[in-house]
Amino acid sequence: MMKDNRVSKVYEAERFREMGKELIDVLADHLGSLQNQDTKTVYPDNAPEDELQFWERDLGRPSDPMSTFKTIIARSQQTQHPRYMGHQTAVPAPITALTGMVTDLLNNSSGVYEMGPVSNAMERVVTDFTQKKVGYPKTALGLMTSGGSLGNLTALLAARKDRAPHNVWEEGHNEKLAVLVSEEAHYCIDRAARIMGLGDKGIIKVPVDDEFKMRADLLPHYLEKAKEDGLHVFCVIGCAGSTATGSYDDLEALAEFSKSHKLWLHVDGAHGGAVVFSKKYRPLVKGIEKADSVVIDFHKMLMTPVLSTALLFKEGNKIYRTFMQRAQYLWDSPESEEWYNSAKRTFECSKPFLSANVYMILKTYGNDIFEKNVDRLYDSAQVLAQMIKGKPGMELLHEPESNIVNFRYTPHKNMPTDKLNHLNTEIRKRLVSTGSFYIVQTTIGDQRTLRCSIMNPLTSKADFQDLLDEIEKQGASILGAELVLG
Repeated sequence: MMKDNRVSKVYEAERFREMGKELIDVLADHLGSLQNQDTKTVYPDNAPEDELQFWERDLGRPSDPMSTFKTIIARSQQTQHPRYMGHQTAVPAPITALTGMVTDLLNNSSGVYEMGPVSNAMERVVTDFTQKKVGYPKTALGLMTSGGSLGNLTALLAARKDRAPHNVWEEGHNEKLAVLVSEEAHYCIDRAARIMGLGDKGIIKVPVDDEFKMRADLLPHYLEKAKEDGLHVFCVIGCAGSTATGSYDDLEALAEFSKSHKLWLHVDGAHGGAVVFSKKYRPLVKGIEKADSVVIDFHKMLMTPVLSTALLFKEGNKIYRTFMQRAQYLWDSPESEEWYNSAKRTFECSKPFLSANVYMILKTYGNDIFEKNVDRLYDSAQVLAQMIKGKPGMELLHEPESNIVNFRYTPHKNMPTDKLNHLNTEIRKRLVSTGSFYIVQTTIGDQRTLRCSIMNPLTSKADFQDLLDEIEKQGASILGAELVLG
């Protein structure tokens, strides 16, 4: 058979070596520039259509790979920058970039053991380590999955399998099912419930209190109302913490209610579940060990690139009953419980090597590295909150329990809500357009807020001070321009 030189060149080892050495230097220089803040731009703020056109044109232009790599770096959002305080995306430990090179080149799937012997074994080590931190017994079992959305959906499928009055997997829907969830829950919970066919009525949203925690005292009322409406509630979902404010539901109260009514308790700890690694902040999730299932994202506060999520079950055998299917070319018996064949327990068959990044962080920096990172981020949020309180023209919207801080610029006490909302929206637009900071916004009640998620352990008090000063500057500029315009 003749060799196709065009294809064989793709796999040249020496060329790979040369590019790899050069790329590592480029990335290391870029990382140092961000950490030293020599690079000022946190977010390039290019319009979507402009960015699309740039890459459409670029695809047709000849260039060497290193030039393209550098362009990707320059035009991207810089999550490694200390002044990135936007979305809940981890600042990955650089060791994970090297880990990714290894796992991408090996390309071992985790669906069955023979396709990924290391990945399946390592996944068990990582999930066992995590569930011990949760406080689960030896009967527990976990798996890695591609993100909290998929993890939450999988958990709800397991809950339905275990607590619904009939076998939906085999028989389809015979009656109306429902879940109880906080009105502050992440939208992926609503999406998962709809994918499962629960519809509008099957997603029962329970109001929150002034601290944005689900009102556990209202659960009996909502459960009784659901029964009156012909709905069978099978699951309660607790937030640890909520999306907008990072608030933690009272998991002890939810666990007591769920147990007394024979309901499955699932905890969406995609973001805030990371506190199980912290002695200082572990009390925020008191009662999490009583949940039937828990989701924790490593790619939020645990230094890991997207996507890498642990889905943990207090009674590990229950996840096997969720996906009981025969695949003759993979295994003979669908009923057998084989932790080393990951596809028996999850949607994903050709699943990436998700555990390697977590494993390498722990092995390189020690089992307490996650605790140190969580403590740093949560402590920093408290610092920012105190600084906001000390600013006469700033208003803190809630006392932060996590690393999420919501506040707004309020130059005049009697300014109408609509004008305040407009002012803070414009401040955020200007701030992002300068490229010097990246923050996001949300709406709490009828109030538009500036929202900071402290994700980078290198973000300092000086960065917070510069941020607040810039907000005041932009706010005064907007008000001045509006005054001139009449």
